[in-house]
Amino acid sequence: MKQLILIFISCLICFDSKAAFIEGLEDVPMPEGMIQPSNDNISFGNEESRLVDTLLTSDTLSCSQVQQFYIKNLPEFGWYFQGKRKDTLVFEREGEVMDISCESKKPLTIRVTVKSKM
Repeated sequence: MKQLILIFISCLICFDSKAAFIEGLEDVPMPEGMIQPSNDNISFGNEESRLVDTLLTSDTLSCSQVQQFYIKNLPEFGWYFQGKRKDTLVFEREGEVMDISCESKKPLTIRVTVKSKM
Protein backbone atom coordinates (compact mmCIF):
# COMPACT_ATOMS: atom_id res chain seq x y z
CA MET A 1 0.00 0.00 0.00
CA LYS A 2 2.83 2.40 0.83
CA GLN A 3 4.32 1.66 -2.58
CA LEU A 4 1.06 2.65 -4.30
CA ILE A 5 0.92 5.92 -2.38
CA LEU A 6 4.50 6.74 -3.35
CA ILE A 7 3.79 5.90 -7.00
CA PHE A 8 0.67 8.05 -6.92
CA ILE A 9 2.48 11.04 -5.41
CA SER A 10 5.41 10.79 -7.80
CA CYS A 11 3.05 10.55 -10.76
CA LEU A 12 1.19 13.63 -9.64
CA ILE A 13 4.46 15.49 -9.86
CA CYS A 14 5.05 14.12 -13.40
CA PHE A 15 1.73 15.42 -14.71
CA ASP A 16 1.08 19.13 -15.02
CA SER A 17 -1.59 20.81 -12.93
CA LYS A 18 -4.10 20.52 -15.79
CA ALA A 19 -4.11 16.71 -15.60
CA ALA A 20 -7.52 15.26 -14.90
CA PHE A 21 -8.28 11.91 -13.35
CA ILE A 22 -11.23 9.60 -13.88
CA GLU A 23 -13.94 10.00 -11.26
CA GLY A 24 -14.11 6.78 -9.28
CA LEU A 25 -10.56 5.92 -10.36
CA GLU A 26 -8.65 8.82 -8.87
CA ASP A 27 -5.29 7.29 -9.78
CA VAL A 28 -6.13 6.79 -13.47
CA PRO A 29 -5.41 9.88 -15.59
CA MET A 30 -7.60 11.06 -18.42
CA PRO A 31 -6.01 12.22 -21.68
CA GLU A 32 -6.30 15.95 -22.34
CA GLY A 33 -9.25 16.46 -24.67
CA MET A 34 -11.42 13.77 -23.08
CA ILE A 35 -14.35 14.28 -20.76
CA GLN A 36 -16.21 11.97 -18.43
CA PRO A 37 -19.95 12.55 -18.73
CA SER A 38 -21.50 13.02 -15.31
CA ASN A 39 -23.60 10.18 -13.89
CA ASP A 40 -22.11 7.80 -16.44
CA ASN A 41 -20.14 5.50 -14.18
CA ILE A 42 -20.91 2.44 -12.11
CA SER A 43 -18.91 1.77 -8.98
CA PHE A 44 -19.24 -1.05 -6.45
CA GLY A 45 -16.70 -2.09 -3.90
CA ASN A 46 -15.65 -3.22 -0.48
CA GLU A 47 -12.35 -4.15 1.14
CA GLU A 48 -12.14 -7.39 -0.84
CA SER A 49 -13.18 -6.39 -4.34
CA ARG A 50 -14.40 -3.59 -6.55
CA LEU A 51 -15.93 -2.89 -9.93
CA VAL A 52 -15.74 0.46 -11.67
CA ASP A 53 -17.13 0.97 -15.17
CA THR A 54 -17.17 4.38 -16.83
CA LEU A 55 -17.23 6.07 -20.23
CA LEU A 56 -14.99 8.82 -21.56
CA THR A 57 -15.68 10.82 -24.71
CA SER A 58 -13.80 13.09 -27.09
CA ASP A 59 -14.51 14.94 -30.31
CA THR A 60 -10.81 15.49 -31.03
CA LEU A 61 -8.89 12.31 -30.13
CA SER A 62 -8.64 8.97 -31.90
CA CYS A 63 -8.75 5.51 -30.34
CA SER A 64 -5.09 5.04 -31.23
CA GLN A 65 -4.08 8.28 -29.46
CA VAL A 66 -5.92 7.26 -26.30
CA GLN A 67 -4.40 3.78 -26.37
CA GLN A 68 -0.89 5.21 -26.73
CA PHE A 69 -1.57 7.60 -23.83
CA TYR A 70 -2.53 4.73 -21.53
CA ILE A 71 0.27 2.39 -22.67
CA LYS A 72 2.76 5.18 -21.92
CA ASN A 73 1.28 6.55 -18.66
CA LEU A 74 -0.42 3.75 -16.72
CA PRO A 75 2.84 1.94 -15.78
CA GLU A 76 3.73 5.05 -13.74
CA PHE A 77 0.66 4.25 -11.62
CA GLY A 78 1.60 0.62 -11.10
CA TRP A 79 -0.47 -0.83 -13.98
CA TYR A 80 1.26 -3.44 -16.14
CA PHE A 81 0.27 -3.71 -19.81
CA GLN A 82 -0.83 -7.31 -20.51
CA GLY A 83 -1.69 -6.99 -24.19
CA LYS A 84 -4.46 -6.10 -26.59
CA ARG A 85 -7.65 -7.95 -27.55
CA LYS A 86 -9.15 -6.35 -30.68
CA ASP A 87 -9.71 -2.69 -29.62
CA THR A 88 -9.29 -3.42 -25.89
CA LEU A 89 -6.14 -2.81 -23.87
CA VAL A 90 -5.66 -5.00 -20.78
CA PHE A 91 -3.68 -3.89 -17.71
CA GLU A 92 -3.16 -5.56 -14.31
CA ARG A 93 -2.20 -4.22 -10.90
CA GLU A 94 -2.26 -5.86 -7.45
CA GLY A 95 -5.22 -8.18 -7.92
CA GLU A 96 -7.14 -5.96 -10.35
CA VAL A 97 -7.66 -5.95 -14.10
CA MET A 98 -8.35 -2.83 -16.18
CA ASP A 99 -9.87 -3.02 -19.66
CA ILE A 100 -9.80 0.08 -21.85
CA SER A 101 -11.92 -0.38 -24.96
CA CYS A 102 -12.97 1.78 -27.89
CA GLU A 103 -16.76 1.68 -28.02
CA SER A 104 -17.27 4.12 -30.92
CA LYS A 105 -15.08 6.31 -33.09
CA LYS A 106 -17.22 9.40 -33.93
CA PRO A 107 -17.47 10.80 -31.36
CA LEU A 108 -14.81 8.71 -29.67
CA THR A 109 -16.21 6.78 -26.72
CA ILE A 110 -13.87 4.84 -24.45
CA ARG A 111 -15.03 2.37 -21.78
CA VAL A 112 -12.76 1.91 -18.78
CA THR A 113 -13.52 -1.05 -16.52
CA VAL A 114 -11.58 -1.99 -13.41
CA LYS A 115 -12.48 -5.17 -11.55
CA SER A 116 -10.95 -7.41 -8.96
CA LYS A 117 -9.50 -10.68 -10.21
CA MET A 118 -11.36 -12.64 -7.52
